[in-house]
Amino acid sequence: MKQFTRLIKLLDTTNKTNEKISALSWYFSNANDNDKLWVVALFSGKKPKRAATSTELRKWASEMAGLPLWIVEESWHIAGDLAETLSKILADRQGEAFKNLEEAMDFIKSITPLSPEEKKCRITEKWLLMTADERFVFNKMILGGFRLGVSEGLLTKALAKSLNLTQDDVAVRLSGNWDPSTTSWQSLFCEQPSKASIKPYPFCLAYPLEEAPHNLGHIENWIIEYKWDGIRGQLIMNNQKVALWSRGEELITDAFPEFLTQLENKCIPDAVLDGEIIPIDNQGNPAPFHSLQPRLGRKKPSKKILSQYPVKFRAYDLIEYNGEDLRLKPLIERKNKLNNLVAQLNVNIIDVSALLRCNSWEEADELRARANEMGSEGLMVKKKESIYHTGRKKGDWYKWKIDPQTIDAVLVYAQRGHGRRANLYTDYTFALWKGEELVPFTKAYSGLTDDEIRLVDRFIRQNTLERFGPVRRVKPELVFEIAFEGIQPSKRHKAGIALRFPRIKRWRTDKKIEQADHLDTLLLKLESSMN
Repeated sequence: MKQFTRLIKLLDTTNKTNEKISALSWYFSNANDNDKLWVVALFSGKKPKRAATSTELRKWASEMAGLPLWIVEESWHIAGDLAETLSKILADRQGEAFKNLEEAMDFIKSITPLSPEEKKCRITEKWLLMTADERFVFNKMILGGFRLGVSEGLLTKALAKSLNLTQDDVAVRLSGNWDPSTTSWQSLFCEQPSKASIKPYPFCLAYPLEEAPHNLGHIENWIIEYKWDGIRGQLIMNNQKVALWSRGEELITDAFPEFLTQLENKCIPDAVLDGEIIPIDNQGNPAPFHSLQPRLGRKKPSKKILSQYPVKFRAYDLIEYNGEDLRLKPLIERKNKLNNLVAQLNVNIIDVSALLRCNSWEEADELRARANEMGSEGLMVKKKESIYHTGRKKGDWYKWKIDPQTIDAVLVYAQRGHGRRANLYTDYTFALWKGEELVPFTKAYSGLTDDEIRLVDRFIRQNTLERFGPVRRVKPELVFEIAFEGIQPSKRHKAGIALRFPRIKRWRTDKKIEQADHLDTLLLKLESSMN
């Protein structure tokens, strides 16, 4: 456990990639296999359930430290990190709470089902045996989150260096929903992956196209297709078995049983298709993304749900066929094989994302401007000769989205940010007019420059009307243009709607709050998108 604490401290005290890789390489060279496996799991998002709530930890730590709860909470909002705050309000102790990381993870799993009082007793006993640094790490483990700048690419780079493997090989081995409790370091990294596996490949991702498309060169060298709005996934057919994985590496086959129904009883070739699970209407055309909402989070949807909210797999790419890894083949070759395979499957639940005929970038831009008429978010622009990369590689795949929708809204609530912005109010809630009332409808956290953030922070501090814990209600005076990708109905919000990917486009210093938009404007947009 002390080794792991040292690793976290090393990672937390540098922003340099090479130093982070060196720290991880040091750990992988010195720790035992089970501890190394848990580090890989924690940094790749495979964390156990949260063992206790942040409210419980705050209360227990304040009692142990003899501090009023409000002081602990104010300290947290200033420090910006709860695990760090709770680690420092208790005195340093020298002991051995856990021999190693594996023992600590077993402890966390063992206390998860206990009552709050039993958890309190077990956790506070461990706190009394720890230094502040060890408590910080332990608290992070209990709360289930490490934000230490260890990206997936950085982790795979460090592992590749330690294991003498390629980054791509490491990424493939890490894919899927493996569990550190049932998987060994040896089987994950030292044995050849089984050909009978139904694990997904690491996804190839696109960069936003922010420059003029003419800078990409001749359009003849590129494939143009619509960008569909759904759930990115890989459909795997292996040894007459079918599996559907999301981009977040969740196995979602049970949530979409229609794929099993149509494919498992057929004589199907082994293949891995990359594509999008899209909602469709009664005519088989793409439906708005919010039509997928009733399907999400359901392990076994009812027949009624399946009937009311049908889906289709729109294939983009073919990355494995009859046991052959096609990722290093040119995209245009993979596309041709994909068309032949889907025609051979002959099922109505799978089709191919059609290529668009464009003789110039101007023609492509015209198609992009009308993409929403097709139920699309814009265009995908892919180099014909591109391979199927792991992650993002600039220069080969781009997403060229339609311009976002915008609306002018009023700032009504604010809360401090986290990390380096812990002392600034950067989390904002915005409202629109409904009659004579301002109704909150969305939150946004990004879009302002550092100078603008400081000015808004000063306004918030000088114009606070009420405080609700960490939240401040502010004088409604500032207007901001909010950009978003789409609207969907929501019963959880007072406004009755929820925005997709809201962010601040600009501060409208030229507008008074009376000029902000009305909620009816969004409701009309929603109604239009549903018709």
